Amino acid sequence: MFIVSNPELVIAQCKAGIVGSFPALNARPVDLLDAWIADIKQALATHDRDNKKAPAAPFAVNLIVNRSNTLLEDQVSACVRHEVPVVITSLGAREEVNEAVHAYGGIVLHDVINNSFAHKAISKGADGLIAVAAGAGGHAGTTSPFALIQDIRAWFDGPLLLSGAIATGRAVLAAQAMGADFAYAGSLFIASREAAAADTYKQMLIDGDAEDIVYTDYFSGIHGNYLKPSIKRAGLDPDALSNAETATPRVTVGQEKPKSWRDIWSSGQGIGPISRVAEAADIIARLKREYGEARATLCDGISRYALLPRTGAV
Repeated sequence: MFIVSNPELVIAQCKAGIVGSFPALNARPVDLLDAWIADIKQALATHDRDNKKAPAAPFAVNLIVNRSNTLLEDQVSACVRHEVPVVITSLGAREEVNEAVHAYGGIVLHDVINNSFAHKAISKGADGLIAVAAGAGGHAGTTSPFALIQDIRAWFDGPLLLSGAIATGRAVLAAQAMGADFAYAGSLFIASREAAAADTYKQMLIDGDAEDIVYTDYFSGIHGNYLKPSIKRAGLDPDALSNAETATPRVTVGQEKPKSWRDIWSSGQGIGPISRVAEAADIIARLKREYGEARATLCDGISRYALLPRTGAV
């Protein structure tokens, strides 16, 4: 959700009952991060005061913790000052970051694309894991969610979230059935009214489906999922990209190579259900409704199956 998530979206998500998050890098210059967090905390405190029976969910800040993020120290300091309840870390595992968050009672969830990274994150002190499976937006992995969840659950019984094409209430229920505690959705909210995404970006999500996503490391050097229409719009052939070192950009002579996020837009594969730009609260209401319907249907199916004669055949 780089460049897309902002306080308005996070506040709307939390008020509607889910954990809203945003990348710290979205707040630039870094001094703006303090203001963003303060605005979110104030808005949610006001909501809780006026809605005691339906308080807001906590919010989260996502930190890129590898050495490329020169702003990390200042970002961590801001999270500590404001005691951000949930910190999401990605692209590396840093003990000192986890310790700083734990010092005030916060929790750390770490993005992982495979079981090896999951082991490393927990050994470095992360409290929980976000399994970024095949089909997720941005810097996603290639492992099936079934395989990734089962491999992690073989040894880890702590908080586990599943990311990858989560766009319906049925998908949320499926994530739990696989062994995840929570579902993690991103691309779905790019098409929300509150998201700071260009109208053209949102329309591509509305018009697209899984076939409109390409997985490549051409733009950032790290494999990720991107919208084919945005690649074509930038003058490149999405079917001719190989990798960052060998791909030849098909652009006009003298034209600057397109940059990920600014010119090339990220998305996961689960964009098929997106049919319009909607309020975040409406998207969440749809997920809740679909989740309830899917659960009822599943329970009904199990009940009917239990009444079938035991013939040995299905």
